[in-house]
Amino acid sequence: MSHAAPVEETTSIDSASFADRQQACRPFVLRGLCADWPAVQAAGKGWPIFAQWLKERASGATGEAFHGSPDIGGRYYYDDALSGFNFERETLALCALIDRVSARAAGGSGDSWYMGSLPADTFLPGFAADHPMPVIDMSVAPRIWVGNASDVACHYDMFDNLACVVAGRRRFTLYPPECIHDLYVGPVDFTMAGQPVAMAAAAPPGDPRYPRFAKAAAKAHSITLHPGDALYLPKTWWHQVEALDPSNVLVNYWWDAHAAGPDSPYAAMMLAMITIADRPPAERAAWDAMFDHYVFRSAGHPLAHLPEEKHGLLGPVKQNYGRIRALVMQMLRNI
Repeated sequence: MSHAAPVEETTSIDSASFADRQQACRPFVLRGLCADWPAVQAAGKGWPIFAQWLKERASGATGEAFHGSPDIGGRYYYDDALSGFNFERETLALCALIDRVSARAAGGSGDSWYMGSLPADTFLPGFAADHPMPVIDMSVAPRIWVGNASDVACHYDMFDNLACVVAGRRRFTLYPPECIHDLYVGPVDFTMAGQPVAMAAAAPPGDPRYPRFAKAAAKAHSITLHPGDALYLPKTWWHQVEALDPSNVLVNYWWDAHAAGPDSPYAAMMLAMITIADRPPAERAAWDAMFDHYVFRSAGHPLAHLPEEKHGLLGPVKQNYGRIRALVMQMLRNI
């Protein structure tokens, strides 16, 4: 990992500076961002006290929990045949999950437990109001992640992510988006939690099935977060997440910082796949040039040679969003 570009760290930031940093689409660490949160303060008194603190505030809502046997060591992944998974799913209330995490953390059971992406408003009513996050828009709602020591397979998110450690330590191993070619990505429609995973990142070092992985590993960067620390992770950055202590809690926020409307880039990519991916290489190269010219704009705005009032649909996207979307929907209906 010696060739990895360092991940910047800061101990002080306001919302304007945070928004400016997002333009670079690179991760950065915010040490102590949420150190004053009541939850972080309670967690500092030890897991038994914090577990009770959580249970006193939990609603009766239920969610999906991952349950792993001792032999997986908290590493939630596919089974050996890639036909299923090495863990079971159970529906639990948060209080029941906390009891299981506590039992495992105390050494009473070899099984591991994990619940993630729980809407705080549903599972811990009042949490958002008591734990403000001033660097992002207050409309972005927090989510809760609770579990034992675990190793979550390397994946990407389709939203920008601010991950805040509340209890336990978290180690993030990051790979930039361009590493996708060397990560040997698994199926997109048979996943553990919605996103495809980087299979090479989960394999033993030097696995002969993944000879190109060394190129990705050279660009990786590992970061350990302590309670009160946070990590900003732009969408499409690959990340493996390890919860290092017997009991762990993380709060995260997902949002799209640069959206012009409700449609996702992923939806555009899926449509491009069915219209372009199986065409001859020479035609794909032609469409590559078209996408670069009109969408990625590596040479600048495609109509920079014309006055702005002549840009039409290629004017500012936010102004033309509705017109372009209506045109696309009409095209899809007429197919």
